[in-house]
Amino acid sequence: MSMSTPGAAPSSPLKLQFPQSLAVYDDYAAAQKSVDFLADQEFPVEHLMIVGTDLKRIERITGRLTWGRVALGGILSGLWFGVFVGLIFALFTTSDTWQVLLSTAFFGATFGLVWALIGYAFTRGQRDFSSVTQVVATRYEVLVEHKHAARARELLAGLPGALPNPFA
Repeated sequence: MSMSTPGAAPSSPLKLQFPQSLAVYDDYAAAQKSVDFLADQEFPVEHLMIVGTDLKRIERITGRLTWGRVALGGILSGLWFGVFVGLIFALFTTSDTWQVLLSTAFFGATFGLVWALIGYAFTRGQRDFSSVTQVVATRYEVLVEHKHAARARELLAGLPGALPNPFA
């Protein structure tokens, strides 16, 4: 365990010494704009940090799953992997490159089809849709080391709309 001396640099790049809140924003773009503005003003931005808080998971439904869609997805996924493996094999073999690519693509597509259908069969209709998920923050706080807080606030006051309206 390392002990840090007062005034020394933090032991982790993701830590600040005695951080203070500079501003809180509803979206990352606003927080990024403020930090970029401070960088343009030649503020030592290595003393800043953007922290996303109040995480939430968003799942966007992209479509309905059917046996046909699962099979097609499995074939395409396996085909892509088979071509990739074939390209690697082609580098280390004296055989015909096209023969290697076609055979690995075929085996990849077959394996992808079988694996996808088995996986879908095990869901037993519990999840008949496809989706993409993302974890996002609902608030973004810009933190600054205490010894630079006053200067950061002074500079940020020059950017219209940079600080959130406390009366909103």
